[in-house]
Amino acid sequence: MGPSGSGKSTLMQCAAGLDRPTRGSVWFGDIELSKLKEPKLTEVRREQIGYVFQAFNLLPSLNAIQNIELPLKLAGLPIARDRIQRIVETVGIADLLRQRPAELSGGQQQRIAIARALAAQPRVIFADEPTGALDLRTGRDILHLFRASVDELAQTVIMVTHDPAAASFADRVVFLADGQIVDEMTRPTAAEVSAHMNQLER
Repeated sequence: MGPSGSGKSTLMQCAAGLDRPTRGSVWFGDIELSKLKEPKLTEVRREQIGYVFQAFNLLPSLNAIQNIELPLKLAGLPIARDRIQRIVETVGIADLLRQRPAELSGGQQQRIAIARALAAQPRVIFADEPTGALDLRTGRDILHLFRASVDELAQTVIMVTHDPAAASFADRVVFLADGQIVDEMTRPTAAEVSAHMNQLER
């Protein structure tokens, strides 16, 4: 979390291997992403990283279920229909699977992007404002799904959010300002996060 322009999205894109840092290094487990050549970096991203983009990044020529299953097919992984069914029901898109992105609202596209990131059970899910385009109830359902993926599947979720209520689902909140980590909080409450953000934005 942090004020606009504090470097949240840039940090997350570097951590996910989507951008290369101009200084320093990026480690994903025991893999130094910042030194990998592009083919190997693509392989790591495809097989071990899920990413929920603010702009959704759905392929317009594919329908919803094809977009969700695409990372699995590219990685040569089996498609677990039961798991995907549970995910699409949780995110509320079970009746939208044959629709293409252009036929859907921004909130519906966001749900498909989240389902796509969860489908392959990546080691780490990066989510840039994952509930920003969603109504309150669906947003909470998504956060509970992320929380369950951490608690039940031992996945890691790294999320950028402006919402103190969303941050309260996390084990740890890291605060950025002007490209620097300035503070952190463990087991946060929404009220504590909100008060801290108010101080940073003054």
